[in-house]
Amino acid sequence: MRITVYLGSNCGKDPAFRENAQALGTWIGINGHTLVYGGSGDGLMGILASAVLSAGGKVTGVMPGFLIRIGRAYKGLKDFYEVETMAERKNKMLELGDAYIAMPGGPGTLEEISEAISASRLRLHGKPCIFFNINNYYDDQFAQFARMEEQGFVSRDEMQNVYNAKTLDEIIAVLERKV
Repeated sequence: MRITVYLGSNCGKDPAFRENAQALGTWIGINGHTLVYGGSGDGLMGILASAVLSAGGKVTGVMPGFLIRIGRAYKGLKDFYEVETMAERKNKMLELGDAYIAMPGGPGTLEEISEAISASRLRLHGKPCIFFNINNYYDDQFAQFARMEEQGFVSRDEMQNVYNAKTLDEIIAVLERKV
């Protein structure tokens, strides 16, 4: 399975973010899956990719040339797509994934997982869109989804592929059921 993971190129303040990036990457690698991600060697992105590789898994990076030129790319990835723009990066990562996971990150992470959710709502795919809600990082996002539903902007059916996973075990359960 190709698992697209969106996450920060910084580590954030909570050590649990790093620990869970390591754990998710190790699980992906040990189970013979492929990580698809933004291609950075920095922050949580670098921790995740290193863990996958250390566990014997495959990693596919996708990064715009302007970020490569300033040294943001993970060095030595064998499977790497250089694209022109951030929009092309999002599209390529969406195309390559069999499932999508958002770990803690910033606005770019939210933008990327939102694109996957929107494609699911439009029935362009039926793949799981999972928020790895470490230490309640995404609780406010799920409150906003509930408000969107209350106010008639989304239906429960349209959000059927969106999951709030607080642990790696919950992510694994979703992937085993849905992919």
